[in-house]
Amino acid sequence: MTSKAADIIIVGGGVIGSSVAYNLLNDGYTGKIIVFEKDQLYEHSSTPRSAGGIRQLFTTAVNIQISRYGLQKYKTFADDMAVDGEKAEIDLKQRGYLFLAQNENLSDLEQQAKLQHGYNVPSELLSPQELLSIIPELNIDDLAGGLYCAEDGYLDPYSVMIGYAKKAKQLGATYIYKPVDHLLTGRDGITGVELECGDVYHAPTVINCAGPWAPQLSEKIDCPVPVIPLKRQIIQFDISEPLQNYLPLTVDPTEVYFRHEGNNLIVGYSEEVKPGIDFKWRRDFFTEELWPVLAHRVSNFERAKVISGWAGMYSHNTKDQNAIIGAHPEVHGYYMACGFSGHGMQQAPAVGKGLSELISTGNYETLDLKPLRFERFAENDLLIEGAIV
Repeated sequence: MTSKAADIIIVGGGVIGSSVAYNLLNDGYTGKIIVFEKDQLYEHSSTPRSAGGIRQLFTTAVNIQISRYGLQKYKTFADDMAVDGEKAEIDLKQRGYLFLAQNENLSDLEQQAKLQHGYNVPSELLSPQELLSIIPELNIDDLAGGLYCAEDGYLDPYSVMIGYAKKAKQLGATYIYKPVDHLLTGRDGITGVELECGDVYHAPTVINCAGPWAPQLSEKIDCPVPVIPLKRQIIQFDISEPLQNYLPLTVDPTEVYFRHEGNNLIVGYSEEVKPGIDFKWRRDFFTEELWPVLAHRVSNFERAKVISGWAGMYSHNTKDQNAIIGAHPEVHGYYMACGFSGHGMQQAPAVGKGLSELISTGNYETLDLKPLRFERFAENDLLIEGAIV
């Protein structure tokens, strides 16, 4: 057994943990930061298994601001995260984000657009005919319109995660690819972590960025969080007749979403599943649940061929489907960044910046992330987000 020390320990080296490490060091933090990541190949990390969407089309002020900040950071990411002259290319495609609406949904989109415009988001309410200028093959017979933002789009989430990690390492973060078994606490709060191998690492500050495994770590120190892991499948497919235009990330009224992936396409849907860690994907998920929706919405999708698929984990916040960010009120030195409910990759830039400021100065400065505090559950001050995909 060995015993080592750091000033800050981050549990989870995915996009959130790596963004936190990068932002702390980039903001001038001079202490020792250790990031523990149990999956060195990131084979089961949530980030590279996501759909990679970037959108500002949210229904709450804090999420809109977080996403607007993130978009600006991703536009300059390749240069900002360059290491030894090698740019961190993330394949950002600003092809837009589009929520399609039927009559019963249109008034909700109108209210959302009004709120978004207050934060300078250039979202547009489009008529059914205007939708055809974006997706000429779209079936608009049952649509009343859509909410579209041309600035938004999608990127390669794996490259974002690796970009943050490489830059954090260059700035001085130490990555240790071993699993953490549990957090350590004492009379005055958090004291460090113990690994599955028995090694102990001490630190007065520990940040739980463990994604689907974050709740389990927190429960072991009697600090339960309302987060459960839910499987989400994505299917990659091809079509015999190509579309005229590259797609925005498009969300059907059924909540099935689709976009281009290179010259192919991907599609997903938040199906009802039992909580638990499960990385198996099913081909019949496409044929039984996704293809009927796709074929109805776009005639070109009627002749579709499944190429591949994968499953990843949503860290689903059961209370209000929003992230839990900040210090735990009962355990000094214990910070959390978990429960993103599928929005972690696009929220990583703002969360990393916010936690850097909170840990270093005691306050949020760039963006006020207090609405995402853990205490909101006990205070019954939930942050209900209407635009969940």
